[in-house]
Amino acid sequence: MDFTILTGMSGSGKTHAIRFFEDMGYFCIDNMPPALIPMLANMMSSMKDKFRKIALVIDVRLGDMLNELIGQVNELREKYDVKLIFLDASDQTLVNRYKETRRSHPVKNEKGLLASIQEERKMLRALRENADYVIDTSNTTNAQLHAKFKEIYNMTAVNSMFNVRVMSFGFKHGLPADADLVFDVRCFPNPFYKPELKHKTGNDKEVQDYVMGFPTSEKFYEKLKDMIEFLMPLYQEEGKSSLVIAIGCTGGHHRSVTMANKLGAHLKDLGYSVDIIHRDINI
Repeated sequence: MDFTILTGMSGSGKTHAIRFFEDMGYFCIDNMPPALIPMLANMMSSMKDKFRKIALVIDVRLGDMLNELIGQVNELREKYDVKLIFLDASDQTLVNRYKETRRSHPVKNEKGLLASIQEERKMLRALRENADYVIDTSNTTNAQLHAKFKEIYNMTAVNSMFNVRVMSFGFKHGLPADADLVFDVRCFPNPFYKPELKHKTGNDKEVQDYVMGFPTSEKFYEKLKDMIEFLMPLYQEEGKSSLVIAIGCTGGHHRSVTMANKLGAHLKDLGYSVDIIHRDINI
């Protein structure tokens, strides 16, 4: 079981960071009292492989309880793989971020925001010194922060962390609400009008051969494949962790199913985590 303890300065990006870990399949808890960590570890380990990766956000909001964290982390290291990550940023960056969000700082200092930040920095000094990794987010974009985490966790198989859903659907049943990209294949000959194919679907070879048996179909697929291959790394660079590609025909039984199967299989060959869904195939 792997533990990530995420801490650091208020306003340094912990909220955004924990979303990254959620997308990567971590069980995440915000503002966890350090004294409860051993109980959590025992409970999760008893569930075998159900919770293998856990990320905890622990910061100055806990007050004096924060002093227990280093001891609890050292105890965890005796049994588990533990990473203590400290997110930091310059005082001026933190001041600017708080002014933009207009949120109040968790450390109250009558001398103002900058004094609160400096007081928090003193409170967290020991944690920063004991951290496995210190990441300065002063001039870091969300995508760069994601890249740093991938480097720390040796996530070299980037494609496998990017989940793709390739969905076939029928336009007469409505557009998929969660689609990021939508492609229309109603321009190709419809197997529905072939008596021997009408009651089959794009999961059947006879339908697949018919749909892809036209030069325009094959040319469309090649262009679609090239476009998706071009776009995928761009989405990843921007920090997107999933993509829904919807391919529609009239009823969602023949042409769209064929194209979705073909594109999904190709993306799997490229190493992406792919789910192929045929939304309307049984309607």
